[in-house]
Amino acid sequence: MILPIIIYGNPILRKKCIDIDFLSCKKKINLLIEDMFETIHKEKGIGLAAPQIGKNIRLFIIEPPDFNDGKKGRNYKEVFINAKILKVHGEKSILNEGCLSIPGVMGDVERKSHVSIEYYNHNWKKQKKIFTGICSRIIQHEYDHIEGKLFIDYFSSIKRKMIKKKLISLYEKITYK
Repeated sequence: MILPIIIYGNPILRKKCIDIDFLSCKKKINLLIEDMFETIHKEKGIGLAAPQIGKNIRLFIIEPPDFNDGKKGRNYKEVFINAKILKVHGEKSILNEGCLSIPGVMGDVERKSHVSIEYYNHNWKKQKKIFTGICSRIIQHEYDHIEGKLFIDYFSSIKRKMIKKKLISLYEKITYK
């Protein structure tokens, strides 16, 4: 099932999410994960966090495009349940980011190249991994969502002034529905 995306201005995007008690809701979470993947496929996204679909839980998914063979397919996907970043390290790089919850806004964000993270995967097995490259960047972006942070928070004050009208417009759309 395609899920509606929560748009900038909704307070859930600024809340720190709570851990999932997967013993009591494993089946329900598994169905939600399926719906989240279906949603990013429709929206042509590469990651999605639970607050972006109105759920205040520590869950996000990633499915980056396949950059290795030039196809437009996908070669990797991962589920992150109750994730905790242990360390962000490596070289800094700046890339242009966007977000399904802030349509029409793009901007340069500086992030480090490596992320060490502990989480439960789709099989509910505890993992501890280091991710690099585009996966690291997407994980950091989606992790920010479950911490109540948005990619626009990294923008310079000048860039924030430049997008202010767009953000107000998005906020007004949800306020006056």
